[in-house]
Amino acid sequence: MKKTTLIFAVAASAMLLGACSKPAPPEEPIRAVKIMMVGVNTFSSGYEFAGEVKAKNESRLGFRVGGKIIKRQAELGQRVKAGQVLAQLDPQDYKLAADAARAQLQLAATNRDLAAADFRRFAALREQNFISGAELERREATLKAAQAQVDQAKSQLNVQGNQANYAVLVADVSGVVTAIEAEPGQVVSAGTPVVRIAADGVRDVVFSVPEDKVSSIKPGMAMKVRGWAQDAQTASSVGKVREVSASADPVTRTYLVKLALSGLAVPPPLGATVYVLPEGLGGVQGMPVIKLPTSALRRDGQNSAVWVLDKASMTLKSQTIQIATADGNEAVIAAGLQPGMLVVNAGVHVLSAGQKVTIYQEKVAVAPETRAQTAINTGVNDAAAVNLAAPTASSAAPKPAAK
Repeated sequence: MKKTTLIFAVAASAMLLGACSKPAPPEEPIRAVKIMMVGVNTFSSGYEFAGEVKAKNESRLGFRVGGKIIKRQAELGQRVKAGQVLAQLDPQDYKLAADAARAQLQLAATNRDLAAADFRRFAALREQNFISGAELERREATLKAAQAQVDQAKSQLNVQGNQANYAVLVADVSGVVTAIEAEPGQVVSAGTPVVRIAADGVRDVVFSVPEDKVSSIKPGMAMKVRGWAQDAQTASSVGKVREVSASADPVTRTYLVKLALSGLAVPPPLGATVYVLPEGLGGVQGMPVIKLPTSALRRDGQNSAVWVLDKASMTLKSQTIQIATADGNEAVIAAGLQPGMLVVNAGVHVLSAGQKVTIYQEKVAVAPETRAQTAINTGVNDAAAVNLAAPTASSAAPKPAAK
């Protein structure tokens, strides 16, 4: 009896220990990875500078007199013509000054007329020898002084009239308004810029070049220009260097270059970003290299590396590489890879050395049937299943017992 009890106790303990032990961890599934085969591509490099399209001539217009702006007709982006009114100052003070100058002219003219009449009387008296010649000369001098005052008053009236006209700002060229620098109600002094106009005509591309390249760029040099959405192959030689700055920018230490655009049916809009491809500044063309997408690269300590697939064992190993440069979204590999190798090109940061993987296969989507056709097929199949499952009347009905 004791022996049987001991056996049962040992069995119960074993069952209890088995129930308390942790289950074995599930086996990690084999990961599918995207693979690309290393091949040789061509690589071309050169210098390319980003520039901005500007007008060759740009006017910063301001009033020639000071005052308070009461109206501004120009708007940003508006196309204006030469002589068109852009803004107006309060002209009241200038009108009053013109009225005062006009009154001063009238006073001077009256004094001149009085001096002229006096001179004619004394001239008649001199002919009769009633006065001396010196007295007549004094009257003549008075007349000349009065005439000079009239001339002065006329000039002053013209000046005041111009001041009143200067209270109206007009466009001196036809073009596009590119900036508004003052608003109605603002008091401005003479010469303060109010409106900026880019004149119609030739367009320039303005870009900056470093100090070691400016000596290779000369006025008259032809350069290729491409738009933001174009590639280097579609760019055409439409620009010539018009001006090279003689001094470097004090902040960026680069030199400003202006490239005149010509031969364009539709010039690029003002302020657009374009790319200038100078010729003769060095670079390589058509060199065979190995290129990988940046998604295939990872850091292994201080080195750059990729995962290479061993096709025989379907495992991964880390391969250290050297990167020469970048070509868009691809890296140019200088060493570490050979054509024909299989490299993982996505999800490289979740993989490990020696990990067993499979090659990811793109799933081909099958065109689904229409709902109506699916419903019809489903109904037909269900009806057939019912017909197959239901027994026939002759087989299902019980046979009568034989008498």
